[in-house]
Amino acid sequence: MSHQTGIQASEEVRETFAKARNGKYRVLKLDIEDEQLTVSCFEKPADSWDKDYDSFILPLLDDKHPCYILYRLDSQNAQGYEWVFIAWSPDYSHVRQKMLYAATRATVKKEFGGGHIKEEIFATAKDDVSLSGYQKFLACQSSPAPLTTAEEELRQIKIKETQTEIGVDTKHQTLQGIAFPIEQAAFQALEKLKSKTINYVQLEIDFTNETIVLADTTNTDLKELPKRIPKDAARYHFFLYKHSHEGDYLESIVFLYSMPGYTCSIRERMLYSSCKNPLLHVIENRLLMEIVKKIEIDNGDELTAAFLYEEVHPKQHAHKQNFAKPKGPAGKRGIRRLIKGSAEAEKVND
Repeated sequence: MSHQTGIQASEEVRETFAKARNGKYRVLKLDIEDEQLTVSCFEKPADSWDKDYDSFILPLLDDKHPCYILYRLDSQNAQGYEWVFIAWSPDYSHVRQKMLYAATRATVKKEFGGGHIKEEIFATAKDDVSLSGYQKFLACQSSPAPLTTAEEELRQIKIKETQTEIGVDTKHQTLQGIAFPIEQAAFQALEKLKSKTINYVQLEIDFTNETIVLADTTNTDLKELPKRIPKDAARYHFFLYKHSHEGDYLESIVFLYSMPGYTCSIRERMLYSSCKNPLLHVIENRLLMEIVKKIEIDNGDELTAAFLYEEVHPKQHAHKQNFAKPKGPAGKRGIRRLIKGSAEAEKVND
């Protein structure tokens, strides 16, 4: 229901909205003053959306007063730039203010243009509004819905009945996986790998914060690659494999999932296995990184030059010949059988 409180945007506010939709501003802060919707703060973009995020949004949040925040992403849809709409309602604000802002929320979205709003967040704590909080929100949005007790029991039965230790190349998936948010430093390292300014990225899971973080970006050649594989912990590795194939020089990104057997705890094995596919999905679809081969290994001893080359460029096996029927024994034939026609058979019987 629109205009529940009777508060609307003035012509001046609508003009600011129009400029914002055209890309002039990165962030708008909206307040309600004297029963009018006002733009109390606006800032132009300084860098990419993720680098601007915390420095632009967090200083605008008052611990005792609600507000609305409109934050522009760098992505666009058919109507223009996409925005994040944040309804800030801190716990220590007055109940009357909370009710007023909650009742005017639909009006603000309508005045700005709902088609421009990609995500909507209701927040009471700054941790929910920060960049890491926003990334967790996105991860929750893409995660499957919680299972009922009966569904969870059925899922566990299926897991036990199925071989779960399968290679990363298999297309049969028993679990959709867990989408932990990826730390910003890890994303930046992967972007550098994609642009080939670095040649190795190692990621690990931060079990305490339930995030995927950067572990190592040491410049690594093929001979040094086995040394980067921990013998007592699981890791995700992305390696820029430089080599020649059929006379062509190639630089191909290879994904390595190292899991050193049962030296890791059950929890570590399960989390690394469950986070793997969602991680690759984000990197391939959001970062648009082409991964030519996904390999699962136990330790670094397997990573020889010949092994990696064979994995990236497997030999084409010749077609198998049709099975030849063996000949019977020489000089021996079975009894010759004559099949008579119906007329001949009748003469014999007569």
